[in-house]
Amino acid sequence: MLVEPAGTSPAEPAPPSPKKPAVRGWPGVGPQLAERLAKIDIFAPSDLILHLPLRYEDETRLTMLADARAGVHVQCEVEVLSSEVTLRPRRQLVARACDASGEVMLRFVHFYPNQQKQLAVGARLRIFGEVRDGFFGAEMIHPRVKPVSAGESLPESLTPVYPTTAGLAQSALRKLIGGALRHNTVNDELSPVLRQRLNMPTLPEALRLLHAPPPSVSALDMEDRGHPAWQRIKLDELLAQQISLRRAYAARRAKNARSLPHRQRLTRELLAQLPFALTGAQSRAFAEISRDLASDHPMQRLLQGDVGSGKTCVAALAMLQAAENGRQAVLMAPTEILAEQHYRKLTDWLRPMGIEVAWLSGSRKKKEREATMARLASGEILLAVGTHALIEDPVVLPRLALAVVDEQHRFGVRQRLALREKGVAGESPHMLMMSATPIPRTLAMSYYADLDVSVLDELPPGRTPIVTKLIKDERRDEVVQRVREACLKGRQAYWVCPLIEESEALQLKTAQETYETLSAELPDLAIGLVHGRLKNDEKSATMAAFVAGQIQVLVATTVIEVGVDVPNASLMVIEHAERFGLAQLHQLRGRVGRGVHESVCILLFAQPLSQTGRERLKAIYEHTDGFIIAREDLRIRGPGEFIGARQSGVPLLRYADLEEDAGLVDIARGLAEEILHDAPRVADAITARWFGGRAALLKA
Repeated sequence: MLVEPAGTSPAEPAPPSPKKPAVRGWPGVGPQLAERLAKIDIFAPSDLILHLPLRYEDETRLTMLADARAGVHVQCEVEVLSSEVTLRPRRQLVARACDASGEVMLRFVHFYPNQQKQLAVGARLRIFGEVRDGFFGAEMIHPRVKPVSAGESLPESLTPVYPTTAGLAQSALRKLIGGALRHNTVNDELSPVLRQRLNMPTLPEALRLLHAPPPSVSALDMEDRGHPAWQRIKLDELLAQQISLRRAYAARRAKNARSLPHRQRLTRELLAQLPFALTGAQSRAFAEISRDLASDHPMQRLLQGDVGSGKTCVAALAMLQAAENGRQAVLMAPTEILAEQHYRKLTDWLRPMGIEVAWLSGSRKKKEREATMARLASGEILLAVGTHALIEDPVVLPRLALAVVDEQHRFGVRQRLALREKGVAGESPHMLMMSATPIPRTLAMSYYADLDVSVLDELPPGRTPIVTKLIKDERRDEVVQRVREACLKGRQAYWVCPLIEESEALQLKTAQETYETLSAELPDLAIGLVHGRLKNDEKSATMAAFVAGQIQVLVATTVIEVGVDVPNASLMVIEHAERFGLAQLHQLRGRVGRGVHESVCILLFAQPLSQTGRERLKAIYEHTDGFIIAREDLRIRGPGEFIGARQSGVPLLRYADLEEDAGLVDIARGLAEEILHDAPRVADAITARWFGGRAALLKA
């Protein structure tokens, strides 16, 4: 079915080098134009060919003015009867034009002198736009205008409308793409037999049709991306993605890692002294991780689970499996608060067993850091927890065999690579990535196809359900009273604000202002304040006081989004909840409901709500299951934003939709395996077409 091109070797080629903006341009494209094209990810003629239309306009037919319907864009051919610049009610260019069936007023609020010349009396024009009922009859506001001669022929295909950028006109982009299509060859690597089985056109046919659809093809059919030409493009893009991911997976499997067999001494000791039993999901996930750690090729596993599902405990068991083999394990978290929370929890669990955990962060005093780094470098300490300080150059980990990354999507590709490179020469450390943002199945199968995935799909017993309430911000006084009542009963509360400093554009309450207001409104309560601008020791002191119950209400920004565990906190207030992302709201809500007391999350929102804001609040109100919320988040935000793909290095899909095109994902997965086995050069061509060198970042 797939044949290696003649004269090539089946050996694996070197990965293509990453594309860089070709600021010098290429034939027909000067440096200035090249810079504009680079803004929309076009660096070569081949990129122009894959730059596909957003929508289409039908300029293949003319409509008489009398037949134009409100709300429908039409093309009419008219003659200008009069043209003038009026000054009232504001300066605008107004022209009266007609065809054999009637007249129309053409109105331009923004215009240039050359447009005045175009609209000279007697000029014959083709105008494209929507005819509306105006004060003086039918009118078009800012129609597209093209001067023509009598009897001039009409276009033979629909007119594409492309994604563009400032300073790059549609007409210029169409001309460039047309030239690229004429002068560049696009190869189709799929065999005729396979295309026939899938009932799809060739890739060149699909591209030509999408750039210039004939009038017989409905513009609506093309825009919903269900047309066979679109299916062919999506399949090719998904194929490139799956090939890249499978290659990353195979490259990892080919590397060496230190085998860490499960000796069970330390892990059994920890399980015996924990005040709780593992859930079935935790036991299952640790068994999968333990099996991977015993292998002599590096584990790359994603441990995903809802807020409070017990990921830290599973990570601790994995780290102990490394320690009982005399090897080092580190846990890296994206924020100081989260890293310190992990450090305290691991220390509480492991100190009774005589195991020391090192703490490494940018806020520690220089002498303390240097002493800790010296003990890590000597191999005296086997376990460490920290922020990105762990990956800084002076940190030496000569026995590193396991790296755990929490909230992995919040680290960039380079940071994850730097942690991996701390391993012993010739050995790659095992990698365990954790995420409290559950990833829908289709997304995990596609974007994380190079990872093994373990899921914690049950919560520990004793977790109380959280009641979510939506309250308009004009009822804020009632919410303040609710906070007072909860705290006087011995409970604690969070009050979350989205900004630290005032923004006129957003007009949101600041954390500082809210702290001062609540301190005045609740004089009988101890109020604390935590935000990202505080010094780390101040943050730590405030959090410690809240954990100890000395602070009753903690006013905070989203620095408390992950990792904070205070069982006595039973009330969460989120101001301007409509401004937060869905995953962020779910994470924040998960800070309460961690004890035996009934917990409530109050979402204060301002009106009017945007459509997206309304959808987010509806989803968070109706669902508490993180996996359902993740699916809603994927639907609202799209896959690239959902996983932070621009940070992750995963090639972004431009045209395929993982939910709608799940069937194509399955086909692409099977084809990728076949192509990689039978024709690696074909695989090179497909990935180079879509990703250039960007696929190399998948190794992170």
